[in-house]
Amino acid sequence: MNKHIKKIKISLAFLFLFVAQVSIAQTFTNPLLPSGADPWSIYKDGYYYYTHSMQNKLVIWKTKNLADLKTAEKKTIFVPPPNTAYSKELWAPEIHFISGKWYVYFAADDGNNNNHRMYVLENSSKDPLKGNWVFKGKVGDATNKWAIDGSVFTYQKQLYMIWAGWEGDINQKQEIYIAKMKNPWTIDGERHKISSPQFEWEKHGDLNDPGNPPHVDVNEGPQILINKGKVFLIYSASGCWTDFYALGMLTLKGNDILDVNSWVKSTQPVFKQSPENGVYAPGHNSFFKSPDGKEDWILYHANSGPGQGCGGKRSPRAQKFTWNADGSPNFGIPVKTDQELKIPSQKK
Repeated sequence: MNKHIKKIKISLAFLFLFVAQVSIAQTFTNPLLPSGADPWSIYKDGYYYYTHSMQNKLVIWKTKNLADLKTAEKKTIFVPPPNTAYSKELWAPEIHFISGKWYVYFAADDGNNNNHRMYVLENSSKDPLKGNWVFKGKVGDATNKWAIDGSVFTYQKQLYMIWAGWEGDINQKQEIYIAKMKNPWTIDGERHKISSPQFEWEKHGDLNDPGNPPHVDVNEGPQILINKGKVFLIYSASGCWTDFYALGMLTLKGNDILDVNSWVKSTQPVFKQSPENGVYAPGHNSFFKSPDGKEDWILYHANSGPGQGCGGKRSPRAQKFTWNADGSPNFGIPVKTDQELKIPSQKK
C-alpha cells in the first residue's frame, strides 16, 4: 500500500511539474505593464529582476519570464526619508550585481529638478528582494553638477559609470559623461564628456512651458552594449516630451574609452517612432539576454499615441534584436502592441 501511495505521489509531482511548464505562456504582447518609464532588467540565477521609475520609491519585480511582469512578485526596497536632497523625483533606477553584492543606482532631488544627483543602495543578500538595502550615498564627480540616468559597466577589468549631465548649472543641454569608478559607490577622477546633441534628430526639445527654458537639447539614458569585443553606447536623444524621442548610437573606435575622439556617432537614429505601428517616443532602453543566453533583447518605454509626452502613459516593451554583419546591433522598428511575440528562449 505504501509503495502505491509513493508511486501516486511521484506521479502527481511529475504531473504538477508538467502542468507548471505547460502553463508558462509561450507568447506575449507589448506593453509588459500598463505604465512604467525607464525600464531596466537583469537576469541572474534563473530570475529576471526588473525596475522602472516610480517617482517616490524604488520597487523591484522578480520573475522567471519578463512577459509575466503583471503578476510577478515585487517588493518596495526603498522609500526615501522626507526633506532630504533625494526625497523626490526618483528617476531611472538600475539594479546591478557587482563583486557579489547588489546595487541599485537612481537619480533624485528635493523637488527642484536643478538639484538632481545620482545615488546608490547596496544589498549583500543573494536575493535582492531579501536582506537589507543600505543607502551608500551620492555617486558623483568633483564638479557636483546636475546628473541623472547613471549606469555602470565593466570594460577591460575596470568599472565605469556613464550618465546624462549638464556642463554648467543651467538647464539648456543634456550630454553624456563617463568616469572611472574606484568601487561601486565612488567615482574615481574626472568626468569626461563623450556625447553632445549635434544632429537635427537629437535637437527636438521645445518645451512651451513658462516654468522651464524654451528649448533643451537632449542626450540621456546611456547604455553600454558589447558584442564580440565591439563596444557600443546606446542613448536616448531629443526631449522625452516630444514624439521624436529616439535611440542614437556611439561606437568605440579608439583605444581610450574616456576620450570623446575614440567614439563615433551614428548620423541617424538606430530606433525611432513608428506611427504605422502606433508606437511613439521609444527610448530610455536597457538590454537583456534570454534565459538560454542565445537571444538579445531590448527593453524600452514608449507611448501608444502621439503627443503623450513624459507622463504615466509611457509603458515598458520588449522585443528581440539581431546583429548586422559589422557587429553593430539591428533593433528594427518598434512592434505593434497587438503583435504576438515568442517569449525569450528558455534553457532546456
